[in-house]
Amino acid sequence: MYTVKQIKELIEKNFHDESYIHELVKDDTRKSVHKLVEKWHKEREKQQELLAAWNDMLQFENRAKAQGYTCIAGIDEAGRGPLAGPVVAAAVILKKDTVLLGLNDSKQLSEKKRLAYYDLIQKEALDIGIGIVDAATIDEMNIYEASRLAMVRAVEQLTHSPDYLLIDAMTLPLPTPQENIIKGDAKSASIAAGACIAKVTRDQMMEEYGRQYPEYLFEKHKGYGTKEHLDAIQAHGATPIHRLSFAPVKSVIS
Repeated sequence: MYTVKQIKELIEKNFHDESYIHELVKDDTRKSVHKLVEKWHKEREKQQELLAAWNDMLQFENRAKAQGYTCIAGIDEAGRGPLAGPVVAAAVILKKDTVLLGLNDSKQLSEKKRLAYYDLIQKEALDIGIGIVDAATIDEMNIYEASRLAMVRAVEQLTHSPDYLLIDAMTLPLPTPQENIIKGDAKSASIAAGACIAKVTRDQMMEEYGRQYPEYLFEKHKGYGTKEHLDAIQAHGATPIHRLSFAPVKSVIS
C-alpha cells in the first residue's frame, strides 16, 4: 500500500487522469487519503470552471476565426484618467492554443496577479505591440484621440500583420477589419491580454517617473488624482509629464 505522501504525489502527477485517481484510492479507507481526494475534487472543479470561463473569453476570437480570419489582435489602453504620465496601449496576438486561466479585466486583478499574467503573456503571445502617447500630445489632441493614437501605434508595432482587430470600446482609423467591444477586457481573451500588458507597462513607466520626481510619489498613485498628488502639485508645480489640460492640474497651477 502506498503511503499518504506517495498518494499525494501521485494525485498531483496524474491530476487530470480521473480514472487513474479513482482506481488509486478506491479501496483506501484512511481519512487522510479521503481528504486528499476531496481536495483534488475541489481543485478539479475550480480548474473546470476557469477553463469554461476562458473558453467563454474566446467567443469573439472563435467567431472571427469562423469567418476565416487567422491573425487576430486584441487591443486596449491604460491611463486615460490620470493627471500625469502617458496613455499606453497594447496589441496582443495570442498563439492558437494559448490558455491563460483566470485572466480577466486587468482592473479586477491584484498587482501580483497582473505581473504574473504579464510574464505569461510575454511567453505565450505570438506577438505584442506597444503604443505610447505622452502628456504633451494628450494636451494637444485630447485624451480620447490620444488613446486612439496609442492603439494605432500599438498595432503598427506588431511584427505580424493582423487581419482582424478586437478593440476595447474604440474604432481605429485602420483598413483592417475590426470589432468594437464595450468592456472588451472582460469579454475577450485577446483584449484582456492587451489590457494587462498596457497596464503593467504604464505602471512600470510611472515607477521610473517616481524615481525621477520623488516628491510626487508617482510610483504609488501612478499619476491619478489622489490628495497627496494634488498636494504635491500645489507645493511643487507641474512636471513635464503632467497633463496641463486636465482640470485638476490646470486649477492648481493657474
